[in-house]
Order: sequence, then C-alpha cells, then structure tokens
Amino acid sequence: MPPKAHSKQPAQTTPAGRKLRQKSAPKQPLPVGDRLKRLFTSLCAQIDGGHFANAIKTCDKILRLDPHDGDALQTKLFLLLQTDQYAAALAMTEALAGPSSDTESDRDGHLFEKAYSLYRLHREEEATEVLRGVKEKSEAAGKEVDRGILHLEAQLAYRQASYQTACDLYTQLLDTAEPNSEEHSDILTNLDAAQKHLDFITSGFLHALDALPTSVASTLQTAPPPQQQQHHVASVSALATAAAAPPDTQKPKKVRMKRVPKGVVPGVTPPPDPERWLKKSERTSFAQGNRRRRGGGGATQGAMEPAGTGAKSSGGGKGKKKK
Repeated sequence: MPPKAHSKQPAQTTPAGRKLRQKSAPKQPLPVGDRLKRLFTSLCAQIDGGHFANAIKTCDKILRLDPHDGDALQTKLFLLLQTDQYAAALAMTEALAGPSSDTESDRDGHLFEKAYSLYRLHREEEATEVLRGVKEKSEAAGKEVDRGILHLEAQLAYRQASYQTACDLYTQLLDTAEPNSEEHSDILTNLDAAQKHLDFITSGFLHALDALPTSVASTLQTAPPPQQQQHHVASVSALATAAAAPPDTQKPKKVRMKRVPKGVVPGVTPPPDPERWLKKSERTSFAQGNRRRRGGGGATQGAMEPAGTGAKSSGGGKGKKKK
C-alpha cells in the first residue's frame, strides 16, 4: 500500500504576509524539594572551600524556602560565629528563643551560642547569667554539664579576675581531658596563667613589699597617689624610647604562602609593575618608548649628502668637467 500522505497545517500569517512564531510553553519551576537539594549541595561545597560569606547567603536562600529548617538555622549560626559577626549571631539566638519557637528545646537549644556571643561582645555579666541557667537545667535533669560550657565559664571567671574559680574549673577539665591532645595543652596554658595571677594576689605582692626598703614601705600607707602629669611624662618618655629603638630589633613579617600566587618566590620574583592598572598611553614607559623611536631620525638640518650623488641626480647623466 502506498504511504499515507501527512497533511501539514498551514502556518498562520499576519495580514502583511509574515509568519507568526509559535510561542514556547513557559518553563515550569523546579519543585521545592529539588531546589533545596541543590542549595544544600552548594552550601556544603562553599563551606568546604572556606567561602563563608557566600555560604551565609545560601543559608538565607534555604530559609526563604523553608524558614524552620533546623540544619540551615544551625549552619547559619555557626557561620556567623566563624566570621566574627557576634552581634548578628546574638540577634539570631534571641529570635530563635522567641515566642514563635515550637518547643522548649528549640528555645533552649542555642543558649551556649548566646552566652559565647555575649562573652565576645564583652557583656560578661549577662553571659554569666545565661551559663548559670544552663548549668542549673543540666543538673536538675541529671545530665553532665557540657565541656564547652565549663571552658566558657572558666574564661569568664578569668576575665572577671575570679582566678580561684578559673583554677578550679581548669583543674576539673584537666582531670577529664585526653593527654597529648590540643585541648590538654590549651588547658595547661590557661591554668598556668590563672595560677600566676592567683599567686601574685595571695603572696606575690607581699613578698614584693617585704623586699622594699623600710623607709619606702612605711610611707606607702600615707603617700599621696601619683599625679596624672607624671604619668603623662612617663608615657611620653616611654614612647620616645620605643621610637628611638633600632629597627633591627623588629622581626621581619612572615609571608603567608597561601596568599602567594603560583610560581612566585618571595624575595626572588620581581614585584609586579605598579602601573599595570593604567592605560598604556598613561604609563611612564610608554613615553620613553616613543622617545627611543623618534631618536633614530635625529635632526636633519645641516646634513650632507654623499659625494657624487648630487651630480648624478641633477644632471641626469655624465656631466662635463670644467676646465
């Protein structure tokens, strides 16, 4: 049987005879689940690459699609603390602990981050109150207090000059820390600093007073406080002495190899041209190059032609010699 002929529909035309283009169907947006999956993939790649500013923007995109996503909220809070945005982190913890929270665990889940933000903002009294509430709730529930809370409490005590409390907390942490770990060495360093302050307060200053001459020690109780002008003169003399110190005592600044471009050796590779951002016509080397190109011609005034060339060109042939 012969094949059936396919009937083609005639193309629509305008009164002027032009063909109308058929409009393509609008592209359907991706489902919310697929969009969230792509955003979380980008978020993981940005955090692995250290691009924290872009990662915060990606968290905002996720929270616009799902405002109650716990992973995105926790990640954004971590990124704000990692980038030293403590005021924004504190505002976020207060928003999460607001009346819009669903359960009590959601309201109390970010108290440590709130206390840490307050500590970094130098609001020690408020941070101490938050930590005290967290410890009371943990003890009432029969749970062990988190080590991070103890570390933060010890740092707060050290900053508030409660060195005995800081020593007790660091000793408690040292007993339960793993030996030869980074935490163990940090605790030893902080414990040593707190112990030195405590020793000076309890006995160090007394030994210093005993070492003073009797004539000086007997007048300390009745001696007037030092005047502000003398302190100002001392500070000025100290600044002058520091300015007069030889520059050789300053240590050379260490170059961070992570910031050095590939193929560049510090101290060996010549520095880049400081005028590389200017147009070529505005650079000093461009004017020097033009002078070199013009110098080949030189001044033509007074130039002499080679002998014989003038006679050949003017006579058009061999000229007669004059007698």
